[in-house]
Amino acid sequence: MLLLVVEDDDRVAGALAGSLRRHGFDVVRARTGTLALDMLNSAQPDLVLLDLGLPDRDGFDICTRIRLISGVPIIMVTARAEQADRLRGLYTGADDYVVKPFDVLELIARIHVVTRRSHQRGGDASGPHPEPVRGGPGPDRARAWSPPAPAPARPGQYGRRQYAPGPLGSDADQVLSVGRISIDLRAREVTVCGRETALTRKEFNLLAQLAGAPGVVFRREQIFAEVWGYSSEGASHTLEVHIASLRAKLGLPGVIETVRGIGYRLSAKAAG
Repeated sequence: MLLLVVEDDDRVAGALAGSLRRHGFDVVRARTGTLALDMLNSAQPDLVLLDLGLPDRDGFDICTRIRLISGVPIIMVTARAEQADRLRGLYTGADDYVVKPFDVLELIARIHVVTRRSHQRGGDASGPHPEPVRGGPGPDRARAWSPPAPAPARPGQYGRRQYAPGPLGSDADQVLSVGRISIDLRAREVTVCGRETALTRKEFNLLAQLAGAPGVVFRREQIFAEVWGYSSEGASHTLEVHIASLRAKLGLPGVIETVRGIGYRLSAKAAG
C-alpha cells in the first residue's frame, strides 16, 4: 500500500515515514499542498495522511481540492484538537481525523479501517467523492449548519474480522474486532468473549499491533520498534515473556502464532 504523507516538518515526516515503512507500507512525502496535488496524479497513492498547517495552503483547502478529483481515502493528521476543526475536516471530505501526538499503532489501525471501508463502498482514486460540505460549522453559521445524515451501516468483512462502519469519526472507528476479541483503542480496553481482560500497557499495544492486520506476520524488529521503541537485538526474551503472558490472558489457544525465525501474527481463525 502506498501512502502519501503531506507534512512540512522534516522531523515529524521522517519519524512517521520510518515507522510506516517498518510496518510494510510504501511512503512518499510532499512538503506543501501544491506538491501534494501534483503527487496525487503522479504517484497515485492508496491513502493520504494530510497535515493542516502547510506552508503554502490550508490543509482544509487541499482536502476539498482532492475530493473534487479523487476518491482516495484521506486521514487528517494535525495538532488542531478543537471540535470545530474535527467536524470541518470530516465534512470537508476527510475519512478520519487524528490529533498529534498520536500512537503509531492506533494510526496504523485507522489506516486499515479507512481503506477497508473505502473498498467496501467501492471507492478508489479514479473519481471524486460526492461534493463535500463547504466549510463545516463555524461561529457565524452554527445555527444554520447541520451535518448530512450518515449512510446506513453495511456489515463488511476483512478476512474473518467483522466490521460494520458507522458515521465518520464515530466510536465504531475506535474499536478493532477480531472474532471474539474486541479492542477499544480510545478507552484502551480489551474484551474476550464478552468479558473484560486486563492487560498491561505493553500487552495492549502488542495486541493492537497484531490485531491491526490479522494474519499478517509482524517481524520482531517491527514489534520492538513500535511497542518498546528500541532495537530487538539481545532482547528476544522480553518479547517472548510478553507474548506468553498475552496468550494466557486471552485464553484462546493458537490465537497468537509464532512464525519461526520471523515474528508473530494474530490468527483470525483461532480468534473466531
